[in-house]
Amino acid sequence: PSACMALVELMKEAGAPDGTVSVIHGQHDCVNFICDHPDIRAISFVGGDAAGKHIYNRGSANGKRVQCNMGAKNHGVIMPDANKESTINALVGAAFGAAGQRCMALTTAVVVGEAQEWMADVAERASKLKVTAGHEPTSDIPPVISPESKERINNLIQSAKDEGATLLLDGRNVVVEDYPNGNFVGPTIISNMNTDMTAYKKEIFGPVLCVINVDTLDEAIDLINKNPYGNGTAIFTNNGATARKFTSEIDVGQVGVNVPIPVPLPMMSFTGSRGSFLGDSHFYGKQGLSFYTQTKTVTSMWREGDAAVGGKAALSMPVQK
Repeated sequence: PSACMALVELMKEAGAPDGTVSVIHGQHDCVNFICDHPDIRAISFVGGDAAGKHIYNRGSANGKRVQCNMGAKNHGVIMPDANKESTINALVGAAFGAAGQRCMALTTAVVVGEAQEWMADVAERASKLKVTAGHEPTSDIPPVISPESKERINNLIQSAKDEGATLLLDGRNVVVEDYPNGNFVGPTIISNMNTDMTAYKKEIFGPVLCVINVDTLDEAIDLINKNPYGNGTAIFTNNGATARKFTSEIDVGQVGVNVPIPVPLPMMSFTGSRGSFLGDSHFYGKQGLSFYTQTKTVTSMWREGDAAVGGKAALSMPVQK
């Protein structure tokens, strides 16, 4: 919560009146308070599936407007005609930046045809990333948020290995000498995966890239569309027809073409879909403004003749004349 408190303190220093923003800390009781209190008219949530479904159901039952942005499994399709160097850099940055702890992290590479040969280069590039505390100037990958998170990530990596996948790069035993008790997980690449593996089905939320090999673009599109989540996806290609086919047929709310993390600018809406979102209005953009707006319509009419005595009641629907 320290980052949130720092932002609120900066708002106060900037002159925001007391009460403009309120911050409460807590878990279940605080959540239920927000869902139930009659003075709270709208709820916007970002987090996991279980909490999002609870908040959406409880808040909606109390007549509130609710938007819940939840889990994700974001796929990046790598076509053999893509620019190899820029694609490798994009994969490494999108998979391992922020230690993979962001809802738009590119967690799964769907590698088409000959592009499968690039994964060794991706692993080599990732292995050179610096793992250390986030405030250190040389840091590329900071720690994950808690010991429990580290344990969960390591267990999911092991489950993939147990189920037959290959650890192209294993970051579980990374050593950070200056911070021996830190919650560090190094960059990890799991290859030869399939969609039945636990590590594919779960949102890992750590510096782990899952790699699935396919032969054609149609296979890649089908694989992504069968995944329950629809937060974000990307394709890397130099072919306009390939990009157009992908953007037309893919059932995901936010799509990047040679853009690994297609997060929109604030003037456009954040349009995750399917299992990644509950609600009818997204945040960001016009939809975000509309979510926090209650429309009031006032219809008025003054005519000179209204002042006359003996007017006749109009029984028909009003029309514009």
